[in-house]
Amino acid sequence: MGHLGALLFLLGALGALADICSIPEVDSKLVQGLGQHLLPWMDQLSPEHLNPSIYVGLRLSSLEAGDKEALYLHSLKLSYQQSLLGSATSNDNNDSQAKPSMGQLAPYLLALRANCEFVGGRKGDRLVSQLKRFLEDEKRAIGDNHQGRPHTSYYQYGLSILALCVHQKRVHDSVVGKLLYAVEHDHHLHQGHLSVDTLAMAGLAFTCLKRSNLNTDQSNRINLAIRTVQEKILKAQTPEGHFGNVYSTPLALQLLMTSPVPGVELGRACLNAGAALSASVQNGAFQNALMISQLLPVLNHKSYVDLISPDCLAPRVMLEQTVESFSQSQVPEVIHVTLKVPSVWPPYRHFISVPAGSSLEDVLKKAQQLGGFMYETKASLSGPYLTSVMGKEAEEREFWQLIQAPDTPLQQGIADYKPKNGETIELRLVVW
Repeated sequence: MGHLGALLFLLGALGALADICSIPEVDSKLVQGLGQHLLPWMDQLSPEHLNPSIYVGLRLSSLEAGDKEALYLHSLKLSYQQSLLGSATSNDNNDSQAKPSMGQLAPYLLALRANCEFVGGRKGDRLVSQLKRFLEDEKRAIGDNHQGRPHTSYYQYGLSILALCVHQKRVHDSVVGKLLYAVEHDHHLHQGHLSVDTLAMAGLAFTCLKRSNLNTDQSNRINLAIRTVQEKILKAQTPEGHFGNVYSTPLALQLLMTSPVPGVELGRACLNAGAALSASVQNGAFQNALMISQLLPVLNHKSYVDLISPDCLAPRVMLEQTVESFSQSQVPEVIHVTLKVPSVWPPYRHFISVPAGSSLEDVLKKAQQLGGFMYETKASLSGPYLTSVMGKEAEEREFWQLIQAPDTPLQQGIADYKPKNGETIELRLVVW
C-alpha cells in the first residue's frame, strides 16, 4: 500500500504540474538583446516618444536600466500628469486631444504600480476619475442592449479596468458587466489577429478583479469568464505554437501563467508556445518596443497581474548599451519593392528602390519624395499607423491594412516591417 500511495502521489503531482503554464528558459543573451532594443527608447524623453509600457516591461523583467529607469519615470510623470490633467480643463469637444490621452492613461497607471507606487493625492484622484469617466463613456457607447461598440476597443476597455484594479480602484459592476458580456457572447472581440490580444487583456483584468476581491457580486461570472478566455486562447494556438500569431503570444502567455487550467493541455501548449517564441526571438522578429515590453515579463515568469503586489526589490541584471560600428566604406545594398494602392482611383503602383534593411515606412517616404504618392500617419504607443493614403482617410470602422502580395496581412507596422527584395506591398482600405 505504501508503494501504491507513493505512486498515486507522484501521478497527482504530475497532473498538477500539467495544469500549470510555464515556458522553457530562454538564452540569457537573447533576453539581454531584447532589453538592449529598449535602451535607445529610454533615451528619448520628449513627450511624443514616451511610452509607459516600456517602463512596465523592464520593471517586470529580469533586466534593469539603472538610473535611466528613474529618469524615464520622472519624465513620464511630468508629461502625463500635465497633458492628462490639462485635457480635463480643455474644451470637452476637443476629441482629438482627449481620446489619445485616455489611451495612454491606463499604461501610465501601470507604470506607477511597477514602481510600487499607488496613485494618490489630488492630482492622482483626478487621473483616476478621468479613467473612470472614460469607461463610463465607453459603456454608454456599447449600449444597454450590447449592440454598440466602444469608441476605442475592448482591448483598451479591459486595459483600463486592469489599470484601475492594480491600484485597488473599483469600477461599477455595470462597467465590468459589459466586458463580461463581450467575452460570454464573443461580442465584437474578433478583429483579425487582434482577437487573442483582446481576450488576453480581458482575462488579465478579470484575474486582477478576482485576486483583489473587487466586484465580488460578479464573482461567479468573472470565474467563468477567465476559464472561457483561457479555453479560447488555447484553441487559437497555431501548429507553430503561437497563440493567434507571434505578437499576440506574449500577452496570451501572461494570462495563461496566472491561473492553472484543469486538464493536461495547458502545460504542453505553453511549452510549445515558449519554444516558438524563442525561435522568433532568435530570428529577430521582436523589434517593436511595445511588443518587447509585453514579452520581457513572460520571460521572467511575470504578468501585469503581478502589479497588484510588485516586488520592487527583486535583483535584476544591469543592461549595458551596445555601440555598433559600421565601416564608412560600406555601400548599402539596394533592394526594389513594388508599392501598390488599389483602393484609390486611379490605382497607384510604383517600383521603389531603397537601401537593404529599410522599413516599410522608409519605402513610403521614398515614394512620397518621388512624387505621385502621399500618406499620413498617427503616432501610437505601438508605433505610427496609416490614417490616410493618397488623400483617402480611413473613416470610422475602417483602417489601412498592410498586405504582402498576393494576400498575406503583415503582422508588423510600417516602422517595424522590413520588406525583402522583389516584394510587392499593397496598402488596402478595409472595414472591420
